[in-house]
Amino acid sequence: MEWIIRGGPMMVPILLCSFLAFAVIVERLMFLRTIAVNTRKFMGEISYSLKRNRADEAIEMCDKSRGPLPRVLKAGILKYDRPKGDIKEAIEDAALHEIPGIEKNIGILATIAQISPLLGLLGTVLGLVEVFQKIQENAAASLPSTPVDLSSGIWEALIATVAGLVVAIPAITAYNYFVNKVNYLIREMEISATDLVNILVEKKEE
Repeated sequence: MEWIIRGGPMMVPILLCSFLAFAVIVERLMFLRTIAVNTRKFMGEISYSLKRNRADEAIEMCDKSRGPLPRVLKAGILKYDRPKGDIKEAIEDAALHEIPGIEKNIGILATIAQISPLLGLLGTVLGLVEVFQKIQENAAASLPSTPVDLSSGIWEALIATVAGLVVAIPAITAYNYFVNKVNYLIREMEISATDLVNILVEKKEE
């Protein structure tokens, strides 16, 4: 608390950024845990049902599973008796609705990672301005400015920069992790959707 007070007024927005980043990280981790699904196993079960003309069973499996992948596949299965173009269109439409949910709030982490060091730098600059203003006032009053006074003022000013970096480093790390995770989920969704279309087309040709 002493460091927060000594860091100056810019510590307030930096702390708000830290709380917001923490909330986003926790929310995204819980979301990813909720939608986690064994893609290979799930697609194997869906394929098994479809190849035995049990589309209703495949739809039921999608309804019982959480996450964007089952919902995207369900959209395609519902069109199992339609032409290939209709199936792909249904899958693409469903994916367009699901992808924003996967990417939700991730941009906030990128923003926090960018502005936190700038807020810290601004706090340091403001602190240094106060230090040199004090030196000028002492000089005008013919009072000496000791090295101790200068050093204490400078290290207090640097607290804001340290705080900004402490917030930015975890934020950018979490952002990169979530971006990679989102790209992986989207890639898995595309592969599974392609496999589903091929299964439905082959079954229809048979």
